[in-house]
Amino acid sequence: MSRILTGIQSTNVPHLGNILGAILPAIELSKKDNTESLFFIADFHALTSLKNPTLIKENTMAVAAAWLAFGLDSTKTIFYRQSKVPQVSELTWYLNCYTPYPMLANAHSFKDKGDRLSDVNVGLFTYPVLMAADILLYDTNLVPVGKDQIQHIEIAADIARSFNFKAGKNLFVVPEALINDRGMLVPGIDGQKMSKSYNNFINIFLPEKELKKIVMSIVTDSKGIGDAKDPSMDNVFKIFKLLANETQTEELRQNYIKGGFGYGQAKTALLQLILDNYKEQRINYNKFMANISALEKELAIGEVKASKIANEKLKQIREVLYF
Repeated sequence: MSRILTGIQSTNVPHLGNILGAILPAIELSKKDNTESLFFIADFHALTSLKNPTLIKENTMAVAAAWLAFGLDSTKTIFYRQSKVPQVSELTWYLNCYTPYPMLANAHSFKDKGDRLSDVNVGLFTYPVLMAADILLYDTNLVPVGKDQIQHIEIAADIARSFNFKAGKNLFVVPEALINDRGMLVPGIDGQKMSKSYNNFINIFLPEKELKKIVMSIVTDSKGIGDAKDPSMDNVFKIFKLLANETQTEELRQNYIKGGFGYGQAKTALLQLILDNYKEQRINYNKFMANISALEKELAIGEVKASKIANEKLKQIREVLYF
């Protein structure tokens, strides 16, 4: 039995990149035989960048609603809020005391901000240790991540090996990164990778008028309606083909190549595709967001399961550390 774990921060509503790159693949993995899946909302991690408690709570519910709207079965997975299993904080402290400073100083999450250290809080610096605790607390075998997160899984694996060696026993499972073979890269409205950090994301759960405004703001070149266009170089087409079937994609491709087809028309086609593809999920999301108590009940199921596993693991660790 393999245990799979993944989490999404509650820094915003999950965007199209999160859905295609994390939520949908994770739900598919959870349906496989001989696997146990843990999916969590990383509200502790969100504190490294977001300090508004009301917003964190709203985002946490939005993340939960998105997972459930796309078909996550909370009875067949362990679905929980990170903060509701605070045992992870205790493990983080233990792991902090076994983690060398240079390892964290070389982490991308810190080095990328090394030229503006006044913006770096200690939570951001020790972010990889909390992530390691998230993984190791549950004896996780596989962690689905994008290529930009591989280093964090390697850090978790190094910490596990080091702790096991010093303890003289294999307390922790050494995790491995699980990379999506398709290596899906979802472009944002500006052409960069879709990201909350870049504020270039598409929130598919927005009301139609607001969603239309976002889609219509996707950056394109200056070619006119009559000009032939290269679909491979266009942001609208790149997003469209991630959502469309082969027939829809080829039809739009031909419209680009032959000309007489403007970017406004392409954006309208993308908007309609989003509305058609995610009609049911948009309805379900809004139903959950209108019934927070139902969301709380769904999450509570997983939080009981996660706490049981966490308590058993911490008991083993405390015995080794003499606490």
